Amino acid sequence: MYTPRMSGKQMEVLMKILVGYDGSNSAREALHLAVKHAKAFGADVEVVTSMLKGGEGQREEIQDAEGGLAYAEELFKEKGLACNTHLLIRGLSPGEDIVQFAEEKKVDEIIMGVKRRSKVSKILMGSTAQYVILKAPCPVVTVK
Repeated sequence: MYTPRMSGKQMEVLMKILVGYDGSNSAREALHLAVKHAKAFGADVEVVTSMLKGGEGQREEIQDAEGGLAYAEELFKEKGLACNTHLLIRGLSPGEDIVQFAEEKKVDEIIMGVKRRSKVSKILMGSTAQYVILKAPCPVVTVK
């Protein structure tokens, strides 16, 4: 939902963009697209990494996720933009986490990378992007 803001004779459109980020090449492409959209629409950006579990056994994965979020924050900073980063460890699958977070933050657009996978792999493992596309409360833009 776009929120128009009047500023003198100009109308500024403020929107919220969520980027699902997992450190993959396609997720990095999603970040770059989010930079373009943030500049074009004057948007606030939320960069989210989701993990199912976060106990002692996942310490290395948590550190990798935090490093990825630091990369995202630095990328936006270099472009003169701000973003909020979030490492979600709420016991939900990444797809469920992204959709729930988008609902909580009243996000207007979700941008996420998609990975090429075989049909069998999608059937057996499911697809985060597919889940988000079908369940999201807003438009979803995917990047390869």
